[in-house]
Amino acid sequence: MAGVLDALASYLTSMLTEMAKEEVAMLIGVSDGIKDLSIKLGDLKNFLADADRRNITDDSVRGWAGELKRAMYLATDIVDLCQLKAMEKGQTKDRGCLNPLLFCMRNPLHAHDIGTRIKALNKELDSICEQGNKFKFAKLEAYQDLKVTRSLATDRKTDSLMEQSGVVGEKIEVDTRALVEVLTSEGGGDKTGRHIKVFNDEAIQGKFTKKIWLSITQDFTVVELLSTAIIAAGGDLPKGSGALNRALLVDALKNAIENKKFLLVLDDMWGADAWNKLLMTPFGYGGPGSRVLITTRSETVARNMKAAHCHHIDKLGPEDAWSLLKNQILTTEENGHEVDVLKEIGLQIVEKCDGLPLAIKVMGGLLCSKEKSRFAWEDVLNDDIWSVSPMSDELNYAIYLSYKDLPSYLKQCFLHFSLKPKKSVLSLSKRGSTSLEEEGKRNYKELILRNLIEIDPSFPSQLICNMHDVIRSFAQFMARDETLVAHNGDTARENLKSSNFLRLSIETKGVGTDEFEWIYLREQKLLRSLILTGNLKTQPGDSLSIFPSLRLLHIYSANIAALVESMYQLKHLRYLSLNKTDICRLPENIHEMKFLQHISLEGCEIFMKLPDSIIKMQGLRFLDIVDTRVLNGFPAYIDGDWCSMEELGPLSQLNCLSLWCLQNVSSALLAAKARVNEKENLTKLVLKCGGRVGDGLVQGSVSKSKEEQIIEAVFDVLCPQPCIEHIKIKGYFGRRLPGWMTSTAMVPLEGLKILVLEQLPCCTQLPDGLCRLPYLEWIKVDGAPVIKCVGPEFVQQYNQLHGPSYQLAATFPKLHNLYLSGMKQWEEWVWETEVKSMPLLEKLQIWNVQVLHSLENFVSVVELDLGNIPELAKISNLPKLQKLIIKYCPKLETLQEMAALRRLELRVSRWESQLPDYLQTIKPSHLLLTCSLEVLTSMAEGESSSEWDKFSHIKQVEAYAKDGQDEKKWHVLYTSEPCSIQTNIHQVILWSLLM
Repeated sequence: MAGVLDALASYLTSMLTEMAKEEVAMLIGVSDGIKDLSIKLGDLKNFLADADRRNITDDSVRGWAGELKRAMYLATDIVDLCQLKAMEKGQTKDRGCLNPLLFCMRNPLHAHDIGTRIKALNKELDSICEQGNKFKFAKLEAYQDLKVTRSLATDRKTDSLMEQSGVVGEKIEVDTRALVEVLTSEGGGDKTGRHIKVFNDEAIQGKFTKKIWLSITQDFTVVELLSTAIIAAGGDLPKGSGALNRALLVDALKNAIENKKFLLVLDDMWGADAWNKLLMTPFGYGGPGSRVLITTRSETVARNMKAAHCHHIDKLGPEDAWSLLKNQILTTEENGHEVDVLKEIGLQIVEKCDGLPLAIKVMGGLLCSKEKSRFAWEDVLNDDIWSVSPMSDELNYAIYLSYKDLPSYLKQCFLHFSLKPKKSVLSLSKRGSTSLEEEGKRNYKELILRNLIEIDPSFPSQLICNMHDVIRSFAQFMARDETLVAHNGDTARENLKSSNFLRLSIETKGVGTDEFEWIYLREQKLLRSLILTGNLKTQPGDSLSIFPSLRLLHIYSANIAALVESMYQLKHLRYLSLNKTDICRLPENIHEMKFLQHISLEGCEIFMKLPDSIIKMQGLRFLDIVDTRVLNGFPAYIDGDWCSMEELGPLSQLNCLSLWCLQNVSSALLAAKARVNEKENLTKLVLKCGGRVGDGLVQGSVSKSKEEQIIEAVFDVLCPQPCIEHIKIKGYFGRRLPGWMTSTAMVPLEGLKILVLEQLPCCTQLPDGLCRLPYLEWIKVDGAPVIKCVGPEFVQQYNQLHGPSYQLAATFPKLHNLYLSGMKQWEEWVWETEVKSMPLLEKLQIWNVQVLHSLENFVSVVELDLGNIPELAKISNLPKLQKLIIKYCPKLETLQEMAALRRLELRVSRWESQLPDYLQTIKPSHLLLTCSLEVLTSMAEGESSSEWDKFSHIKQVEAYAKDGQDEKKWHVLYTSEPCSIQTNIHQVILWSLLM
């Protein structure tokens, strides 16, 4: 609360100070009023910290702060309107808000309107200040106490936000193993962090036909829960009127899981009714061996559900808790002693966290921002928030302390995350090098380092973030007076009757009666952010004009075409996202939305045409039209001249640019009009050709076709600035890559982090000089059938100065992921003995290459994925390897030095009559095998089998053979402790006897 107020107060005070200059004050006749208003805001700032703390338990303080915030938001609207008037008269917005304000004051009618607004605001603040006096707020100095806060950016490693400190390893592994053992043996039963790990554990994979995760909210509806369960189980929802019928939904769920062996996780159960009265009957039709795992904060819930096994997740002990806290704080190995001397205070802090890993991680993030001194840590330990009791269920002492420590601008950013729909990912915008984008990047990085949001490591760009449910609940609680987050239409409708909100996030499931009607928004005239997801019902006459202050509009997967005409009236709008909606166009007068910076129309399948006025939007920073039916990114010369490259020229602020259908550009001169080389903020560039058919060069062909010459020339001029971070090229049919890629001397791409090359049918070599790119983290080459050698093409040789091996020693210092696939003529791999060139490589994937004899010495690789490599014979010296996937490598004979291997996925040809011998040389804890029916039959014989010595030492084995389209028709399931074999292979033997 105070964060938003403090930011608003600082901004408005600065604005009013400028207005108080005699020239402006005389024009509007409120000189004394402006000075008074400025003084009031300055005084109010002194009490905001105390108001924020007392807001937790004092409803009257919360109401007072809410009134103050709304008054300040109205003041920011005044500033926007002044700036808009100046822009409409041709004034540049780059001169800031105050000069346009002066411009507006010189226009009598507008000056009178502004003056009236300021007087009204002054009067309202008088009333608010008078009400605030009775609370006797403490001044700001009482909260400062000479605290020293350092920037996280310099206090903690930020080289890779992918670093995961996680929960204390051994404790969570013990809990996970215990639960997995129960689930895969005899029982079912009883928090979320560990159960996600169980859900994804290697031993679980393949054990169940269906895996279903259901989050049980406190306000679930019957239709919502049953429909979600049907979809999660892979079933079909009833059609027509059946969508509303509980009995039909129950039947549909029963049909989806009948005789299927399933694992069902019911997460965060607050009561037993969802199971006992709704889900138990249909899930009772599941196959033998099915399991139900629930997570709950109440043992009573587990008892009421008649759980066969209750697993209590113990809290962390003092030493484990201290270890986790310390891991969050350490910046380098050298400062370990500096933290160790604070262990006594640290143990007292983690004791206050009650052994909860999430709270400890958040406290670690907070202490990272503090000096490593006894004084600073005692300040956290002795904060009076620990004594506030009782604390609401939605609150958490550690999270509140971290939140309180955030600067005001970061509090706003943090609270914004709670608006996002629960199941959606949080996109961390990382586009551009201007002050706006750079400030955003710094803010999000700090929230990540404080453990308030976390990166999803499965995305190479490291820009997708998630928020833990407990932290999300806290953020929503702190913003409860101005924000409504509802997960179904009924909840939204009920809450909208009683309050006017500043921000709404409403998500419906799009099934049954769960829809939301636009009519319920008509009284929400103060809205500044609106997020709608799912089934939205509009009527003729519905309009966006009812939201005069709207800054953010995000609508996903809804029918909103009727609202397009009124969109231009959103004068304050900055952010517009209408992904997967039914719109076919944007308003022709969209250029009147002067503040609009972000437009996303991804997945709007019937969208046909951008308005001509789009090129007048000088402030536009982001335009996404991917996966629209005709546009597919920005299509070049689809029809007529409305998609000419020239339209892109004026859009100098673009951060992300995707150009499709580049085969339609007839010359380099036309491509140059896009002025890609002038877009200084561009960090992501996607270049795509379509319609090309073929697997490479025509045999014996030497000369280039005219088509190839043109496309090479076109790509040559689409040259980005050196600040580019992400490049993707797909469908390019030139023989050589663009000149700016093949020579880093031409364009030093020193900021490049991600390089993706897909479907290059004619390209004969990979770009050289990438050795000069110190930040390259991700390389993917997929579908380059005429490239024969991997290695020299990546490396500019310096033979004359250093010899060929010198450059290989430090080629890719930051590379985490390397993916090579579809290179049918690959004959050479020069890194086999020089892998020190990739010291951080963790994931290596190689598929569909013709010649690769061995893989050795990839000492940092954790996951190795290999498939369809006919010549591969040896894999060795992989001490950190945990997961290995091998599919159809018939000549592979040697697997050695893989002490950390946990999971092996092996697929051998159905023509193979025995298991490979190399299985005896490794000892994974889990083997997932797909083989021939002959091999499977032999394995089913157990100790008498000729294959016994190849798999009996492995803790758990799942082996399958297909029958027709059923990949897992026949199986052998083996465990070594205790030794047991389960199989259905006897049916095959019986059938053969009957034949």
